[in-house]
Amino acid sequence: MRKPLIGLTTYLADARWGEWELPAVLLPAAYTSCLRAAGGRAVLLPPDAPEAAADVVENLDAIILTSGEDLDPALYGAKPHTCTGPPVPERDRWEQAVLAAGLARDMPVLGVCRGMQLMNVHAGGTLVQHLPEKVGHHGHNPYGGHFAPHPVTTVPGTRLGALLPGTSRVATHHHQAVDSLGAGLMVSARATDGTIEAIESTRHRFAVGVQWHPEVAFEPAVVHALVAAARPGGAAVSAAGQEPRTALRRSGVVMPTPGP
Repeated sequence: MRKPLIGLTTYLADARWGEWELPAVLLPAAYTSCLRAAGGRAVLLPPDAPEAAADVVENLDAIILTSGEDLDPALYGAKPHTCTGPPVPERDRWEQAVLAAGLARDMPVLGVCRGMQLMNVHAGGTLVQHLPEKVGHHGHNPYGGHFAPHPVTTVPGTRLGALLPGTSRVATHHHQAVDSLGAGLMVSARATDGTIEAIESTRHRFAVGVQWHPEVAFEPAVVHALVAAARPGGAAVSAAGQEPRTALRRSGVVMPTPGP
């Protein structure tokens, strides 16, 4: 059986390798290695003209909206916070078009960190631009350049709740979060401080966003579920919890050792 073809959005940034320092299309290798381990084929989707999105998406079986820079606050009618990073309009426009094309085809979609935030903004929701000001701590992003573990609890009766029932430790690195929820979305996980950590669509077969980074966890169930949904005849995880859990090790987050 042909392996599902999964499109992953990418960074567009200045980078250095060897003797070169040039603008580059980038994606951490953890995304592609994780996807291969789950049985999918990775295809990178660098920023392009938004009008090209429909043709590109037509050749895919699923989409992963990856992590990265802060979204432009203008997309949800807000002024930039002093801690909000500079916008990358080429990426914002492209990924919105990719998401719209995927949802129009009811294609399985997984949003990771920024990708989840994009899903919410695309549906008309808003973001908290600097989470420590709201929750009073830096537990969601305690170390620059490193992932850190914290617990999240899923909502019973949701797709994600069927995959990860109860409380699990996840890999996190974010200073923004979902504020008001977009139309057609529901909350499927929260952190202990109440921060929304996962959302999913009530209108589509499989459209799930997680604020954490499943690509750095051991046998990430949500990535396996995306690949399963992308296979011919594949079904999304049901709210009744029919998805097998044999590949899941809920406490197996693998992260670099935090710096001092």
